[in-house]
Amino acid sequence: MNNHYYSKKPEVRHDLHKIEFELRGKTYTFLTDSGVFSKDRVDFGSVTLIECMDIPRDADVLDVGCGYGPIGITAATLADRGQVLLVDVNERAVELATENIRLNQIANAKAMVSDLFSAVPEGRTFDRILTNPPIRAGKKVVHRIFEEAVQYLKPGGQLWVVIQKKQGAPSAYEKLKVCFDDVEEVTKNKGYRVFKAVKRS
Repeated sequence: MNNHYYSKKPEVRHDLHKIEFELRGKTYTFLTDSGVFSKDRVDFGSVTLIECMDIPRDADVLDVGCGYGPIGITAATLADRGQVLLVDVNERAVELATENIRLNQIANAKAMVSDLFSAVPEGRTFDRILTNPPIRAGKKVVHRIFEEAVQYLKPGGQLWVVIQKKQGAPSAYEKLKVCFDDVEEVTKNKGYRVFKAVKRS
């Protein structure tokens, strides 16, 4: 039965409800459902990433594994002169993210179904790629995000990752150093680490 949040089509019964959550000083309304990641509240890892991510106002941003959209929607508010693309393999999550973009009156964001980068238009590149990666999908999937992100970043672009220490932060940091020229730990909070990896200009 496909009931994990990284399933393409979760089969668990719907449980639609709305939550309100304050992120970066703004209160958002999110429609959530069963079969998606952290349906009852914006998870602590995402909040940790959101509160420290550096998003220029004119940035083109990609949110990989967007869930119902809190990271990408907050990024779209910050990048009010840019564009944000939210992608997730989970069709239910993408439907929710699309509705949440509308609910929060976000004009510069779009959500689409994509297995990691597979449906991202060829040749499209971004100033920022953001991810709270799907740890339960396995290390191979998480490391694939790091490997493939490089080609979707503009020169000088940044990949921002949040990951728990006990769920592989040390090995993620080492993998990022293999893929990128410049990697730093931006913050840590209650076992979560946020890494910024920069593609050389």
